[in-house]
Amino acid sequence: MVEIADHTKVLIREFSEDTDIEVVGKLERDCEIESKKGVAELLENGELVGVVRGCIKHVGTGSGAKYVIGCILGLRVSPIHRRMGIGLKLMKSVEEWLLRKGAQYTFLATEESNTASTNLFTYKCNYRKLSSLIIFVQPVCSAVEDPMPRDIKIEKLHVDEAIFLYKSRLRSKDIYPTDIDVILKEKLSLGTWVFYFEEQGWINLNSEESSKDTAGETQSSWIIFSIWNTCEAYKSHPLRSLHAIATLSHATEKFFSCLNLPVSVSMQSSFGFLFLYGLHGEGDKVGELMKSVWNFASRLGQTVKDSKLILAELGLCDPLIKHVPKDSDMSCIEDVWYGKSLINHADDKDELLVQGSLGNVFVDPREF
Repeated sequence: MVEIADHTKVLIREFSEDTDIEVVGKLERDCEIESKKGVAELLENGELVGVVRGCIKHVGTGSGAKYVIGCILGLRVSPIHRRMGIGLKLMKSVEEWLLRKGAQYTFLATEESNTASTNLFTYKCNYRKLSSLIIFVQPVCSAVEDPMPRDIKIEKLHVDEAIFLYKSRLRSKDIYPTDIDVILKEKLSLGTWVFYFEEQGWINLNSEESSKDTAGETQSSWIIFSIWNTCEAYKSHPLRSLHAIATLSHATEKFFSCLNLPVSVSMQSSFGFLFLYGLHGEGDKVGELMKSVWNFASRLGQTVKDSKLILAELGLCDPLIKHVPKDSDMSCIEDVWYGKSLINHADDKDELLVQGSLGNVFVDPREF
């Protein structure tokens, strides 16, 4: 229990799905949500005025280091109860929970234009800016109808092949989830594909030695990517769909007009999108392949029930970011990552936050 402005007392407690889901859903709409959810409740009348979610992740870096990090997602405070210290109390509560769970660092993200959140994170909670990423959003209804080029081959990988190939390439990323096998085996992951040019070929997955360092042995151009289906997840967890619309509604109105929905629309359980993750490409013709990848995902989206959008998120230093098709109906949202150390490090050389900007990252689809 804490006291905020005007002697108002607020209880910070853990979220209860049985009793809080409806009112937290309303709070999400008013604000434009294994993890833990915390809520802020006014003691005088039991009104829920804030919510936050935290989860634990295990990540690796390009230098070979491994870390336990906490991710803070979906911080929301009712508009009429802002500037009263509730957001700060929720942040401290979830940070304490993450520390108890063994997190060494906490990460969170917000839009560049969200000044209120940025000030809270940097000035009051001592977070530092780590990376800028771009979320690319395109309506499924605008899928390109051009046929796939005949010289481009498409292979859907067996999950074990995908795990092996990703693990051999993740070392090129500044930060990535170490449980990639868990992600790929999730039922929400629709599969992993490789695109390459037929005349060039690509990696021989049957040979472990040839897969260890093929970048130096071949000039082939190829791209690997996986697709995550949020539609079913949002049916089971409506608060996640509300969080998604809060983020996406800040983009341009173009994709909402395509869907015949107003920007202020409340999310329904029949909303979802396909998320392209694990995008990695090599070779001097990856630009041509990237166009086909996006076309493929858009076509697939038309076959998935309730899928309305195609999303991908890439760091500003990711080599593929310059090859994302910039069609007229494509919207871009700047997503800024912030980080903070939760423990004292004896050797700053081992500290994740002093390694410089994290510009080429593997975005975990479970965060959407």
